Amino acid sequence: MARINVNPTRMELKKLKARLSTAVRGHKLLKDKSDEMVRRFTVLLREDRRLRDEVEGDLSAALKQFALAGALTPPYVQETAFSMPSAKIEAECGTESVMGVDVPTISLSETQAPAALPYAFSEITSEADDSVKMVSALLPKLLRLAAVEKAVRLLSYEIERNKRRVNALEYVMIPQLEETIKFIRDKLDENERAAIVRLMKVNTPVS
Repeated sequence: MARINVNPTRMELKKLKARLSTAVRGHKLLKDKSDEMVRRFTVLLREDRRLRDEVEGDLSAALKQFALAGALTPPYVQETAFSMPSAKIEAECGTESVMGVDVPTISLSETQAPAALPYAFSEITSEADDSVKMVSALLPKLLRLAAVEKAVRLLSYEIERNKRRVNALEYVMIPQLEETIKFIRDKLDENERAAIVRLMKVNTPVS
């Protein structure tokens, strides 16, 4: 490991010891942060898989119901029945911090009370009723899934960045500092021994 190019003095030794102490402490903090982010990432990933399985299953069932309703109802009747929405919904977007990473949050609010169904019962089949109810119940899950998947992606980027910092400290900076500190100590010890030898020669009487 290449050492840092510094003058082998006691002042530099003191500075490098302080830098090494800070680097070791920073490495431990970053490692702990990385472990906690991985734990949070694992929790979110499990939730993402659960939500995706639920959404895909519910969406598949809703599309089957829509397809069945379409087969039993003329197209113009369907267009008329679904042309006017029964409720007005707004999505409020925000952020929350997960280990220093801002991840999105989405909450729904109904600004207009929903009717039971957007059409009269006599206009369309019961299969359409079921599909409308299923899609209405699916919307909050879809938005939650979108927020969780974005959070997983952002956390994965941050985990990778943090891992690079940990590795840089562990395999580059800390070994360089330790090698440089060892070099300065050896140099100072060598200088001290040379000074003692010189003093001994000076104080030795000439016979």
